[in-house]
Amino acid sequence: MTPRVRLVTRIALLSALIYVLSWVTSYLPGVNAAFFIAFLAGYIWGGWAGAAVGALGMWLWTTFNPLGPAAMPIALSQIFGLAACGLMGRLFRPAVSTFTNRTGRYLTLLSAALACTVVFYAPVSVTDAWVFGPFWPRLIGGLPFVAVSLAANAVIFPLLFGATRRISEREGNY
Repeated sequence: MTPRVRLVTRIALLSALIYVLSWVTSYLPGVNAAFFIAFLAGYIWGGWAGAAVGALGMWLWTTFNPLGPAAMPIALSQIFGLAACGLMGRLFRPAVSTFTNRTGRYLTLLSAALACTVVFYAPVSVTDAWVFGPFWPRLIGGLPFVAVSLAANAVIFPLLFGATRRISEREGNY
């Protein structure tokens, strides 16, 4: 299998994984491993692959959601937000890779979790408040969901990062 075909296959598999895990966690508002999966793809295969995984996985979720498809402005902001989270994987790779001690790596992964959460929810929350308004009450009312997502990502990123290192080593990137 050529490297390009292998990468496209991995992008498709991780995008499908985002869809499946979003389905599994759909009744836990704010808890979703999609952030980490997009980050993982960007970390291992680069920003373009991470953005593709995030965008395609979120497109699948917003289109084939069990509660119905998202409104077009919301769907576009979600797709953009998760694609940006995939890019974050590439941006954080040098910082995460330089730490040999657990504390430094843990703090860097917490920073990555915060960055991915903010990069996703900033456009989504603003778009949601703008479309469904009134703007400020809607924006402020969504902050508890952002806080839950931030807490979940603060647990998920460090917890699953061992798998990322293992996959990266297997791919020959470490």
